[in-house]
Amino acid sequence: MKPDTILKGCLIAAAMISLVLSITIYFSAGEDDISGRLNGIYVGVWVPSILSLGALLLVARKTDS
Repeated sequence: MKPDTILKGCLIAAAMISLVLSITIYFSAGEDDISGRLNGIYVGVWVPSILSLGALLLVARKTDS
């Protein structure tokens, strides 16, 4: 496999894991547990951050070649 394909797969997997973890944390918190819900939202913010990092890494790899 190409290194770019492995990198893309790892980044997509990390983003999906973060999304599932975020949804799990958010909905497992009780209705009165504001900090639990905020933790779920915080983990959900990781998804675009992971994908942005991946885009940056892929562009940097292509410009170096």
